[in-house]
Formats: sequence, C-alpha cells, structure tokens
Amino acid sequence: MDIISHLALGFSTALTLQNIGLCLIGCLIGTLVGVLPGVGPIATITMLLPITFGIDPVGALIMLAGIYYGAQYGGSTTAILVNIPGEATAVVTTLDGHEMAKQGRAGTALGIAAIGSFFAGTVATLVIAAVALPLTKLALLFGPAEYFSLMVMGLVFAVVLARGSVLKAIAMILAGLLLSTVGTDLETGEERMTFGYAPLADGIDFAILAMGIFGFAEVLRNLEVTEHRDVVRKAIGRLLPSLAELRQSSPSILRGTFIGGVLGILPGNGAVLGPFASYSLEKKIAKDPRRFGHGAIEGVAGPESANNAGAQTSFIPLLTLGIPPNAVMALMVGAMTIHGIVPGPQVMTRNPNMFWGMIASMWMGNLMLLIINLPLIGLWVKLLKVPYRLMFPAILIFSSIGVYSINNSPADVVFTAVFAIIGYGIIKLGFEPAPLLLGYVLGKLMEENLRRALIISRGDLMTFIERPVSAGLLLIAATLLIVAVLPSIRRSRDEVFVE
Repeated sequence: MDIISHLALGFSTALTLQNIGLCLIGCLIGTLVGVLPGVGPIATITMLLPITFGIDPVGALIMLAGIYYGAQYGGSTTAILVNIPGEATAVVTTLDGHEMAKQGRAGTALGIAAIGSFFAGTVATLVIAAVALPLTKLALLFGPAEYFSLMVMGLVFAVVLARGSVLKAIAMILAGLLLSTVGTDLETGEERMTFGYAPLADGIDFAILAMGIFGFAEVLRNLEVTEHRDVVRKAIGRLLPSLAELRQSSPSILRGTFIGGVLGILPGNGAVLGPFASYSLEKKIAKDPRRFGHGAIEGVAGPESANNAGAQTSFIPLLTLGIPPNAVMALMVGAMTIHGIVPGPQVMTRNPNMFWGMIASMWMGNLMLLIINLPLIGLWVKLLKVPYRLMFPAILIFSSIGVYSINNSPADVVFTAVFAIIGYGIIKLGFEPAPLLLGYVLGKLMEENLRRALIISRGDLMTFIERPVSAGLLLIAATLLIVAVLPSIRRSRDEVFVE
C-alpha cells in the first residue's frame, strides 16, 4: 500500500500544469536531440542547465529527465530511417531497423520500437517505485566509510565498462578526481591548484566543464566527419505492427526489458550495454540467426526495450544512493546540487514531492513519447535532411549565451573553450570523456566522506576494512580491477566492444 500512496503523491506533483508542460518540452527536445545526429543528451543537458536556474527544482529535474529518455527514444528514429544512430544506444537498431525501412517496413519498425520502449519504460518505472524505499532504508544505514567504498566501487565499474583501454579509463577518472579538488578547501581555507588565479578560487564550475568536454567538443568532432545520410526514400508504411508481428516480437520485448533494466543499474556504461546484450541474446536463441541483419523485427524490439529500460533504471542508484551510474546521471547530480538538493537517501525524506514526482513523471514521459512521436515522423524526416554545418553555429551561439548567463562572466566562456579543445584532444587520442565527468562529480563526495570517516576513526585507515560492508565493497572493486587487467580477460573485453 505504501507504493500506491507514494505514487499518488508523485502523480499529484507531476500532474500540475507547469510540470506537464516541462515534461512535454523535455521529451520533445530529447527526441529532437536523438533524431539529429551529433548532439546527444549529455551535450544538450549541459547546454540547457542554465535555463533551469529560474525553474523550481522538481520541474527542472523532470525536464532534464525527459530530455534523457526522449533522446534514447529519438535515436531509434534516426537509426531506422537514416542508418545513423542518433545515440550510442541506438547503434544496434541500425542493423535490422534500417533494413526493414529499405524493405518498405519503416513504419512497422518505428511502431514496434515505440511499443517496446513504452512497455519497458512502464515496467522500469514500477521497478524504481518498488525498490526505492528498501534501497533508501538500506542506504541510511551506510556511514561515511561505506559511502566512500561504494563510490570507489562505482568508479571501478566505470573503468571496467568503459570502451577502449583500461589504463586510459583509469587516467580519465584520476583526471576528474584531480579537477574536483581545484579551488578553496572548505576545511582549511587553503587554495588548491589555483596557481594564484582568482577565478579558480571557487573551483571549476560543473556546467562549464561538462559543456566544454561534451557539448563544444562534440561539435568540433562532428565537423570533421563527412556526412552520408541515407534517408529512406520509400513510403514509411503503416505504423502499427500486425498481430503476427506483435506475437513474434513480444518475447523479445520482455527479455530486452529485463536485460536493460538490470544492466542500467550498473555504474559505468551499463545502460549502453543493454541493447548490445539484448541483440546478442536474440540472435543466439533465434531458430534462424541468419535473418538478423536482414530486417528481423526481434532485432529492433529487443534492443529498443533494453535501451529504454536501462535509461530509466539508471535513476535507481542516483535517487536512492546519490551515486550517478553514468555521465548523464552525473549531470543530474550537478543539476540537483545547483538547486540546493544534496543527492542521497535523505532526498526521499526531505524532498518526497521531488522524489516521487520524478518517478511519476517518467511514466508520463513515456506516454507522451508514444503519443507525440509517431504522428511527427514526417517532420523528423524533413529535419534529417538539414546539413549539420547549418546547425552547429546556432548550437555554439546558444551554448555560449548559456555559459555566460551562469555567472555573467566572460572568463567562463573562455574556460569552456579551453575545455572544448581539451575534450576534442581527449577524443582524438582515444580516451573516453565520460569517466572524467564521473570522477569529477564523485570526487567532491568521495573527499567529504573520506574525511568524515577518518575524523570518526581518529585517522585510522583500517576503518575501511574493519567495517564489513565497506570491506566487502572494496573487495568487489579490487577483484573487478584485477580481473579487468588480466591479459586474457582484457582481450575478450576488447573483442566484445569491437563486435
């Protein structure tokens, strides 16, 4: 009965006119971002963070969440119609989705993607509502030592699940941790790594770092890529799949929802891995695996369900423990902090309206995506024909205005440009920037909990091992790291990511 009363509170918060409007705006912007290749939800959320300053925290977070799962949804439209994944999670959808479009079945592919996404989103929302209370009660038993160890484990997961070299992922996390220490130490009042430069005394602003590393750097990276947009010329066809196609794809939707939901909780790249894992499973258990890659409807239904389920269950560690499992959730932590909300288990007790309102808004958002997107497919097709070179100046101008508006400081725009060049260099050298953002966001929380734990234990480092939960989490982290660097495991891990 608790879940029903909590969801009732959530819907009463989410169903206000303002929050419905913000959820709709978030879903529309998210879909647009997913449809237009080369922007992505991380860059968009960082660009729109300044706009949310004037909105109440609940509405701001509802809108940002809408952008995230709207982008996951919109990426499938581009993948099916143009053979370009608008989002990393839509890569798998291109394999069979675009083939279906070339066969004149684009409408069916888009329809099954929408149905699978809505079902997975609904199930994931119920899962979040069911596990939120027990997890929050468990998290309240955690002390500073347990929180520190949990964050260490989260960063190790980010290393293991990051694409490319393990050493490069570790380097990015350490760089993020170092950047989080720049500024004035709140305990001693000493300036750290500011090099006597006054604007750095308050530390590096989260929005500036994120917008430079992701937003501007992504624009630079896309400018050097020659565009080949294979927009489908055939008729889209009927949008609703037949009963036979629904029966054929229903088991794939169920399996994809389960796989995506479980992997979405994992820190690092868990939500991104869901569609890949779902596609591999569908291909392995199919009676005729040769159909895959040639327009198999299961190759769209499973990954798209996994994609949406993972996008939503990744909110579980954020809302219950205050630990972001991926770069987008790290941005959500930044947004909460900007609005004066301390992420963690206390959010449920101190801000129940926000907590349950966000959960209720996820179901609303999924319904909106289903209702508004299928009729807008014609519009998305027209937008897909706009060359990227005409879009990037507008993106840069609006982003620069947003950066300037944070502190009304020209220095912030210069800092963002510097981080854009660094971000571009990082990508060109084969580093993945997402672990850097995770390291930056968790760095401040890790330092705070490390200090608290040492103050309580009077400087005894053994407190992290003597406390059973903390020791268990550190043991898992150490085991994962050792396994990840073993030559045989590393080779098989690299093969999986390449495949």
